Amino acid sequence: MLDLINVRKTFNKGTINQRVALDGINLHLEDGDFVTVIGGNGAGKSTMLNAVAGVWPVDDGRIILDGEDITALPDYKRAKYIGRVFQDPMMGTAPNMQLEENLALAMRRGQRRGLGWGVTRAEREEYREKLRGLEDRMTAKVGLLSGGQRQALTLLMASLRRPKLLLLDEHTAALDPATAAKVLELSDKIVAENGLTAMMITHNMKDAIKHGNRLIMMNEGRIILDISGEEKQKLTKRDLMDKFAEIAGMQVESDQVLLTR
Repeated sequence: MLDLINVRKTFNKGTINQRVALDGINLHLEDGDFVTVIGGNGAGKSTMLNAVAGVWPVDDGRIILDGEDITALPDYKRAKYIGRVFQDPMMGTAPNMQLEENLALAMRRGQRRGLGWGVTRAEREEYREKLRGLEDRMTAKVGLLSGGQRQALTLLMASLRRPKLLLLDEHTAALDPATAAKVLELSDKIVAENGLTAMMITHNMKDAIKHGNRLIMMNEGRIILDISGEEKQKLTKRDLMDKFAEIAGMQVESDQVLLTR
């Protein structure tokens, strides 16, 4: 479903602030893969997701989505194929518009727009079914929702048209632990029910191990670890830290050191 082929990205090239963010990344995702991505600050996690989403052009390499080369495709055209949920609950929605209006916008992503009712009667009934727990607030402004409610809505919006790829960019980092757990549970449900291919960045090693069928670890712009299947199911946080020390050559005593270095 997704191939990154020798993708490179350097910021501030030719200056004293030059930084290699992606150093020849190669990654292949099968249809239906749910990959969790971990690594320290500056490891290249968000840079990789931004490259896939088309936030800025890569310096070298190719990005193939479902057999189509999208390397040169601008982000607004990739939106037809890619759903994304951001870390900030305030992003990804229009706060001054109603819940049903936000969902209607998401339903029309990638389609030609014309004159007509913003929300049809049939759509309204569909949204009520999908927004169980919030169905009585369909006409409320999104900006009035809590952070967790807003992330749940954004998840639904990102997956409404069944994207070829769902990007979850630390989408629970701004939430309290209990709310984050509920949003992650909803994420698992949406990915499974829709058979989506997904990538999720997280700073929580426990979440990275628990969710998805595959885990990759990044360091200094490279993928240094790729674990899936039964091996991933048996992983522990200690295993991950030991593997990081073995591959990256840095001993760590806690996951916090690993993920914030």
